[in-house]
Amino acid sequence: MTGTTSLAEAPLPPRRRGLPYIGGTFAYLRDPLRMMREQYDDFGPVSEMDFVGRRWTVLLGPDACGEALRNADKAFANAPGWGALVGPFFDRGLMLLDFEEHHRHRRLLQEAFTRDRLSGYAAALGPAVAEGVARWRPQPGFRAYPALKELTLDLATQVFMGGPNLASPDELDRVNDAFVDCVQAATALVRLPLPGTRWGRGHRGRRVLEDFLGRHVAGKRAGAGDDLFSVLCRLSAEGEAFTDEDVVNHMVFLLMAAHDTSTITVSTMMQQLGQHPEWQQRLREQATCLPEAPNLDQLDQLTDLDLVMKECLRLLPPVPVLARQAVKDTEVLGHRVPAGRLTAVMVHLGHHMPELWPDPERFDPDRFADDRREDKVHRYAWMPFGSGVHQCLGMFFAGVEAKLILLELLRRFEWSVDPAYRPPLDYASLPFPKDGQPVDLRARDRTSA
Repeated sequence: MTGTTSLAEAPLPPRRRGLPYIGGTFAYLRDPLRMMREQYDDFGPVSEMDFVGRRWTVLLGPDACGEALRNADKAFANAPGWGALVGPFFDRGLMLLDFEEHHRHRRLLQEAFTRDRLSGYAAALGPAVAEGVARWRPQPGFRAYPALKELTLDLATQVFMGGPNLASPDELDRVNDAFVDCVQAATALVRLPLPGTRWGRGHRGRRVLEDFLGRHVAGKRAGAGDDLFSVLCRLSAEGEAFTDEDVVNHMVFLLMAAHDTSTITVSTMMQQLGQHPEWQQRLREQATCLPEAPNLDQLDQLTDLDLVMKECLRLLPPVPVLARQAVKDTEVLGHRVPAGRLTAVMVHLGHHMPELWPDPERFDPDRFADDRREDKVHRYAWMPFGSGVHQCLGMFFAGVEAKLILLELLRRFEWSVDPAYRPPLDYASLPFPKDGQPVDLRARDRTSA
């Protein structure tokens, strides 16, 4: 990252001025993409701003974001960056580990996401998806987002934790609420564990999750289950294994990542397919070529579904900003980033830059087709799962889950969405539609089809 000048000579980035303490917080919550565009246009790819009470270096565009994600001189760390936002709630999860420790934990966790493991998860997901979607009741204005959120929680319960018998429906509701409280604490302005505050609810949510998972570790270690929880309890490599505390920490993070990010992705896909019926029918015709319970190789044949998923991840990445902190003085595109500076890697803007993507606001899955591959114009043009050593470990699992859900929806239903509809997104946590994302859902005659 260091250029021809010394770090001492490199200037600090230009700074966006704003209200003390609050800075750009409200601008981000109102419309993060607009805020990023204005920041980029006014100050360039490297700048500074205040956010939730702290000074941040802001990286925008593929060149600046790519330098931090490549992290050639190991100047940026995940743990203190994410720790400033959600550290007390997802502490010691894989995303909040760095360098050698991160490498050791990731090496172990990779054994839980091999292709053979993914095949097993897919086999368990198929019937669970069919059972969950069968409970949907078609109607005009069907709220897709909460229905998908309930479905992905049920899937996480069965595939990640080993079945609904692990907990009662009421306890699973409390677990779901605890995840939401932990994620939403990231944008808390009052960052003290006080009753009634987001930060306080996040602390309470973390205790709920630790208690829930901690009660089951011993049983999972002693059993022979194929669910992710059981697999983590039994993983070992080169004489290393996870402690009980490690298992709980990783499960808290993985459940959040699988639950929320999958919901957002499938929700966006439903919206876009409802607004573009020609693509919905194109996918449905491809889906009819597969058996009721497709295996992993058969899911790989759904090339059009891959295109749609990639385009939806471009339009709305589930994690629009990645948090880092400089652990030593470094330089990005000629600007100095001092040690200790929190750094926001704002990947969302790069997905909408016309320099990279022709007509970037248009839904156009074919831009990822082999004869176009607009995502290849720059190594860091498309980064919904991050990049580098911290690239999302569960991205292939997320793809399998999303495909199985969409397949079942395409078989059972047709749906439409007003072409003028734009979801009112809430960015207090990971983005989600505040109106529940209404779709007009209609049942299909599967026999005649």
